[in-house]
Amino acid sequence: MADIVQQRLEDRIPALEQLERVGLFTSKEYEINVLELIKKRRARIGYHFKREEIEYPIIHRINHVFRRATTKWKEDVQLWLSQVAFNKKWVSLWIMAAKCEMEDRNSSESARHLFLRALRFHPENKKVYQEYFRMELMHAEKLRKQQQELEEAKIDVGEYNFSPEILSGKLAEVVYRDAAQKIKGAEFILSLLQIAAIFDFTKELQDTILQELQSQYVDDCMMWDFMAKRELDAAGAPELQSAKGRASDTDRREERCCVVYEEALKSLNTEAMWTCYVTFCLERYKRKTNVSELKEKRKERLLRVLQSAHDAKLLQESFYKNWVLLSSGDTVSATQIAITATQCFSQSVEMWSFSLQTLVQLESTEAGHLFQEALKHVNPKVVVVPQLTLSGTQHLTADLPEDTETFFQKGLLSLVPAVSSAMKEKYLEWSYKTGGYKRARKTFTSLHEHRPFTKAFFMKMIEIEKEQETPKISNLRDYYERALREFGSSDEDLWMDYIKEELGRHGNPENCGKLHWRAVKTLEGESVEHFTTQYTLLQTGHV
Repeated sequence: MADIVQQRLEDRIPALEQLERVGLFTSKEYEINVLELIKKRRARIGYHFKREEIEYPIIHRINHVFRRATTKWKEDVQLWLSQVAFNKKWVSLWIMAAKCEMEDRNSSESARHLFLRALRFHPENKKVYQEYFRMELMHAEKLRKQQQELEEAKIDVGEYNFSPEILSGKLAEVVYRDAAQKIKGAEFILSLLQIAAIFDFTKELQDTILQELQSQYVDDCMMWDFMAKRELDAAGAPELQSAKGRASDTDRREERCCVVYEEALKSLNTEAMWTCYVTFCLERYKRKTNVSELKEKRKERLLRVLQSAHDAKLLQESFYKNWVLLSSGDTVSATQIAITATQCFSQSVEMWSFSLQTLVQLESTEAGHLFQEALKHVNPKVVVVPQLTLSGTQHLTADLPEDTETFFQKGLLSLVPAVSSAMKEKYLEWSYKTGGYKRARKTFTSLHEHRPFTKAFFMKMIEIEKEQETPKISNLRDYYERALREFGSSDEDLWMDYIKEELGRHGNPENCGKLHWRAVKTLEGESVEHFTTQYTLLQTGHV
């Protein structure tokens, strides 16, 4: 008995040494909840190798203990449940163990046994079925190669057991049929079909899977998507030498794909199906080609499908952006599509923001109206105001300045702080650009008592003042003081800018000491320390 115990202890040594060698465990740590600890530490240090040498022996030993325990205490239900729970949790290691048996130990029988055991605990696990299916095909391929080598060596194969059923992949077909009964969905069946396609002797099996896929999943867009794309690989014209000839053949194949998509939509007019169709057209459009005719046909096809999906009210939100960008060469069309997109997705902040930015870039006069519509539909608490550029805002209604004025005035009245504060800055920019310094000063004076503000609003007026031939230091001080009233408790950079202004040619250096004292008294938290550091560097000439 002691020898058996000693042998079992020694059996643990290689795995424990491997754990220590790769840095997952130290020699002082015990094998309690070891698999859980290995899993966590693998994730932490990013080490994902040598599973066959570490986890598999541990799982094998734990299962061996379970088997001995359940044999000795057959009526202990909790013990049986513990074994079931353990095996369910470590499904990936079942697969790894089976692969080890097949690839390293050359034992298809042991691998098959492990997969069947895994399926007892995971009867609907896709990954187990996929790898089991792959294993049976690999086994058949291996036997076929052995048979071929023997025949080439002119060795009598009669004494070897090469079953025609196994050689043709019948065991894999059994796995497929069992999987197809347990797990539904075209996506899973397609995954098995793609595995079968790797092996060159599975044409009959592929045809079987394909026929059942078409008959059982006519209401699944994945099936139609697959069938449509198959047309790209269908036999076509002989090898063509000219680029235009190849492009023409490619165009015919793509058109055949579209015929399948159109056929699908007759019985499956859903957003998912349209998404597959649009995605296909978009992918083909993005493919590089030096033949302009093919590029243009792909564009026309994509635009047609986008329009059809929209007409069916089944075009996905993200595709409207592609549609707008695709139509950017036609300002009228792009503008209409952008506006239409906001009507279809009136609660989408992202869509409103994208459409507004698009209209500004297109210099459309509809931007102002669209902005007002956005404020009506989107939740004010989460509304996003696009950063309208100065040039974009000016050109937005360049021919109708009174409309621009109305646009800004409405924006200023918004109850959303993010909107009204952003509009102040843009209004000031527009005023300066269209009416010069006097108009900018007038706009600033009309707004500087109406909160909320952004720092940029005051800094813009400071910038405008400094651009004048003879800036007035009294005005600059007024702008800084108003900015400090709003942001002086937390913005040390604002204090430093004010001090640097007094050190400039228009300022009075004697005021710097007073500003320093005020800043230290006004700033809060870490801002005081940051300001002190910056001020010291300025005094010592390091800034």
